[in-house]
Amino acid sequence: MNWERIEGNWKQVKGKVQEQWGKLTDDDFDVVGGKREQLAGKIQERYGIARDEAERQVADWERRASDTWFTHH
Repeated sequence: MNWERIEGNWKQVKGKVQEQWGKLTDDDFDVVGGKREQLAGKIQERYGIARDEAERQVADWERRASDTWFTHH
């Protein structure tokens, strides 16, 4: 899954992000707005983990992202 697809469908994948990182708030989601760097930063902040660990979690999540996450109209 490429990140552009995730970013372009941010509202659709928000629920999946929230399943993975439940500590993120609605405000966090607004700030992130689908930007990968911002997401890693918010995860780092909310979970008190190192930046490289946050990046790794995002990369793992991105790899698991699936076409079924996106609704097709």
